[in-house]
Amino acid sequence: MFVSRLLCRASHRINTCGPVWCVASRFSTQPPAKDASVRYSLGRPVLSLRLPAGGLGRFTLTPMLTTVGDLLSEITAKDPGVQSASLLNGDGQRISTCTFMETVLDKDFQLIINDVTHNICSLGQGASHEHVLGVDDMKYVVRLLHSALSLPQQLHSKHTNLLGKQEELRKQLQPLETERVKMALEAESRTTQLGWAGLAYLSLQGGFLGYLTWNVYPWDVMEPITFFISLTTSMLFFAYYILTKQEFIYPHVKDRQFLHFFHYRASHQKFNVHKYNELKDELAKVDGDLSVLRNAIRRKPERTA
Repeated sequence: MFVSRLLCRASHRINTCGPVWCVASRFSTQPPAKDASVRYSLGRPVLSLRLPAGGLGRFTLTPMLTTVGDLLSEITAKDPGVQSASLLNGDGQRISTCTFMETVLDKDFQLIINDVTHNICSLGQGASHEHVLGVDDMKYVVRLLHSALSLPQQLHSKHTNLLGKQEELRKQLQPLETERVKMALEAESRTTQLGWAGLAYLSLQGGFLGYLTWNVYPWDVMEPITFFISLTTSMLFFAYYILTKQEFIYPHVKDRQFLHFFHYRASHQKFNVHKYNELKDELAKVDGDLSVLRNAIRRKPERTA
């Protein structure tokens, strides 16, 4: 219905015979009634008139969408006693049912119901806050309609393109991923070995100091030795903080050594870490776009239903 009204408006704008299409001439011979008026309520014009059955009818108009034919149909449906209804302009010429009420409301007009004339005064040109669609506006509406009609096809086409791109990225990542897994396992093994080596060193140091204390030297001799050994260990931890700007926390130290061994191995095998990270980021982005697109495709049939 909205498209047909747009086409009707377009044909009305192209017409050069005037703002109102005249299909017949007719002058009312009945005295005018004074029980009809147009007022604005909440920004919309409201036509109030006394119907033949005696009731008061109120008809809210949308100037840019409501045509004369729509208004006459509402009046006929409101009161079954209405046998004939038509609109005349100020010159007594009948207004086409295809004419929009926005054009009619600009000037005074007459509403004839069952040969009873209702003179209705206009509120003046431009009183409505709505505007007539221009050529640019109509082009914009046509583009919106075209986008709405072709949206499902565009979604499926984009989904196919993203699937192809995802497959291509996975093919490029497959050899790099295989090589990365091997280097990660090797770096993890060396990091674990380093941890066990540190534990073995501390165990040997504690055993050796205990042996010296109980079997070789008295405690008076070993006490300053253990003090300076503990002080040296504290200095080593502080030196680690100065060099790395991190506290000596075992999980952090393990992660740091893992990265050190991994990049050391990557440099020797000429593994392009930068390219690998770029491909992973691009694949993650494609996966996210696919997830959003699939949700939109699933919601489309629900809205249609």
